[in-house]
Amino acid sequence: MTKRRLSELLAEVAAGTLTPDAALERLRHFPVEELSYANVDHLRPLTQGFSEVVLCEGKTTEQVLGICESLESSGGAFLATRADDQMRRALTERFPRAEANALGRTVYLAPDPPNPVTGKGTVLVVTAGTSDLPVAEEAVAVGRAMGNHVELLADVGVAGIHRLLKHSELLNQASVLIVVAGMDGALASVIGGVVGVPVVAVPTSVGDGASFGGVSALVAMLNSCASGVVVVNIDNGCGAAVAASRINHLPS
Repeated sequence: MTKRRLSELLAEVAAGTLTPDAALERLRHFPVEELSYANVDHLRPLTQGFSEVVLCEGKTTEQVLGICESLESSGGAFLATRADDQMRRALTERFPRAEANALGRTVYLAPDPPNPVTGKGTVLVVTAGTSDLPVAEEAVAVGRAMGNHVELLADVGVAGIHRLLKHSELLNQASVLIVVAGMDGALASVIGGVVGVPVVAVPTSVGDGASFGGVSALVAMLNSCASGVVVVNIDNGCGAAVAASRINHLPS
């Protein structure tokens, strides 16, 4: 239940165009709708500003559909992450307006009409390599769904540092940076040392041998000597985007 929908509901009751009983019927699943396999939280848009994000990984396609149908019924929108091919097909068939991002494995059904961009500045997602794009695309999709202007700068890792340096103006114009990198994770420290805005670092599981599934990048980012770098978990593009969005929506 979004603030807009709740406000409209209360206005209808106040105007006498909707009875209290009818309003209660619309709110029958508020704040939590109990499904046999999930408790869908409809209060979250009021407490956190955005509805519950559906992590599809580990769920069946039927469970994902049921949760997304519940969210759409209550708030007119949903955002699903880590959706495999079958889940993306099922969601876009059930909700033809939904936007699927195959590389980022997300599906987003925007409200109708769409919410405006409310973030104060640009969230810039930067990747060290092309192999980091799946995590970066997740961050881009989540950031945009949460009302931010998001741009992507890909494949500018430290192996060819000149690729990054030529984009200095773009880096310094951003309000928040999300830096996505595997291998040695060094890009987060480099960027953290040349910008004066928050940097959210995302270690990825990209890399062979001693990368240890992203642990090397995670430890390197946690040990960054550049001030202002904060780190989320391995491959957590969604978490990075939520953090960046909250920063980008802080009051001046």
